[in-house]
Amino acid sequence: MELIRCTDRVERYGVFELGLSHHCIGNPFKDVVVKCVFRGRHEEIEVTGFYDGDDVFRVRFMPQYLGCYDYTVTISDDNESIHGTFSVVEPSEGNHGPVHVNHQYHFSYADGRPYRPFGTTCYVWELKEEAVRKQTLEELAKGYFNKIRFCIFPKHYIHNLKDPIAFPFEGKPMDASVLTVDNFNEFDGRSAGNDWDFSRFNVAYFQHIDECIATLGRLGIEADLILFHPYDRWGFSLMSHEEDISYLKYVISRFAAFRNVWWSLANEYDLMEKSTSDWEDIAQTIVEEDPYGHLRSIHNCHGLYDHTRPWITHACIQRQDMWKTSEYVDLYRQQFGKPVIMDEMCYEGNIEHGWGNISGEELVRRFWQACLRGGYGGHGETYIDPDDILWWSHGGRLHGSAPERIRFLRQILEEIPGDGLKAYPGAFDDTIAVPEEDIHFGEYYLYYYDRFRTCQREFHFDDEHEYRVELIDTWEMTIKDLGLFKGRFKIDMPCKEYMALRITRSKS
Repeated sequence: MELIRCTDRVERYGVFELGLSHHCIGNPFKDVVVKCVFRGRHEEIEVTGFYDGDDVFRVRFMPQYLGCYDYTVTISDDNESIHGTFSVVEPSEGNHGPVHVNHQYHFSYADGRPYRPFGTTCYVWELKEEAVRKQTLEELAKGYFNKIRFCIFPKHYIHNLKDPIAFPFEGKPMDASVLTVDNFNEFDGRSAGNDWDFSRFNVAYFQHIDECIATLGRLGIEADLILFHPYDRWGFSLMSHEEDISYLKYVISRFAAFRNVWWSLANEYDLMEKSTSDWEDIAQTIVEEDPYGHLRSIHNCHGLYDHTRPWITHACIQRQDMWKTSEYVDLYRQQFGKPVIMDEMCYEGNIEHGWGNISGEELVRRFWQACLRGGYGGHGETYIDPDDILWWSHGGRLHGSAPERIRFLRQILEEIPGDGLKAYPGAFDDTIAVPEEDIHFGEYYLYYYDRFRTCQREFHFDDEHEYRVELIDTWEMTIKDLGLFKGRFKIDMPCKEYMALRITRSKS
C-alpha cells in the first residue's frame, strides 16, 4: 500500500481525500476492505474506502470541525498502516455544511443557517449526453431550486427508452433497438440479454456521478439521491438482497463525504419486489455506513411508508388524492411529527397522463399551500419535446411558467423570521401562516387566498402596534406596499385569484 494522493488542508465540510496504490489479486470490490480512522479535537470517525480502478483505492472524509486532524489507514490484505495529519480551515463562501432537521418540522445547515427546500425532479439528468447536462446545469444556476431528486440507476419508462451514457456494473445490457413506445411495457429486469457482474462496479460511471454531485454543491443545490426504483429493464431493481447491500456500501463510501448528499431509499418503493423487512435492512445499512447522518427518506406511489420510523428524517410524499395534495400537509405533520416535503404533487406539462399535465398556475398554487401549511413542495415538468427530452427525467431546458414563480415564493420565504412556517387558524377561504417559533408570534402573518377572488378583508391584531401590509400577486410576482395600519382596518383587494397579503408588525 502506497499513499499517492493527499492534501495537507481542507475547508470545514469539504472533502478530504486519500489515494492509495494497492494491487489486489482477487476482486478489489469485495476482497479488500480499506478503513481509515480520522481524529480531531472534537470528533473521531471511521470511514470505509472504495476501489476506484487501476489499482487505486480512495478514502473520503468530511471534517465537521476546525483544527488539526490525524488519520490512520489500514487495508485488510496488508499488515502495514499509513499515518498522516492535515488541518481544517474556515469554510469558503457558500459552504454552510450539510443540511439537518431543525425545530422538528424544518431544516437548517450545519452552521445554523435555515434551509428551506425548493426541489425539482430530474430522474436521470446525469446520465444524458453532455449537451443536455450542460443545459440542465444552466437552468439550475438560475436559482429556481436548491434541491434536485435524481436516480443513481438508469430509468426505463415512457420517454426513457434510450440507453444511458454508461452503466453502473461491468457487463452488457439487452439490445435497446427492440424497444418501441408500444412494446416497452413488455420488458423489465428479467428481460433476456442483460449480462452483469453485480460484484464489479463500473468506476467511470460513479466517477461521473461524483462530479455531478460536486457541481451541484458548487451551485448550492442538494443532491437527493434515489438509491432504488422500479422502472428498469436491466435487472438493477431485481438484484439479490446481498447485492443490494454491496451496492449500498459502495455508494455510501463514495458519496457520503459530499456535504450536499441526501439519501432517498426509493422512488415509488411500493412498486418494487421488496418487503418491509428488506427496506428496513437497507435503511439500517445506511444508518450504520454513513458516519455523517445525512438526511434519509423513502418515496411512495400508492401507499405511504410509515414515516414515524426512527431512521426516516423527513417525509417525502407523492400525492394520494386526485384533487388534494399539499392541503394534507397539516395532517402529515401531525401524523409523522417530522418535516414534510411534497416532492411529487403532479408535474406541469402536457403529456397524456394526469400526473404530468397540470398547469403552471396549479403547481404554483400547490407550492404556496404546502409552504404555508408548514411543509415544502416539489417541482417537475413534463412538456412534450421534439427531441423527447422532458425535464422530469432528462433535464435540458425548462419550458413551463412555474419555475420563476417558485423562485419568487422562495425569496419571500427566505425573509421570514426563524426556521419556517406553520398554519394558523383562519377563515375557510384563506390559508394563513405564521413563524413556527412562538417567540416570533405576532410579528409576521402571510395570508394566501388561493382561487378565491376576495375584494376586501378586515383585520384586527391589537390596538397598540402598527402593522405594515403588503399585497402580493403570486402569479405576476409583484409586491405592493399598502402602508401602515393600526387597530381595526380594512384592505381593498383586486378581486383576482392567487393573491396574498404579508402583514408584519412595525418595529417602530
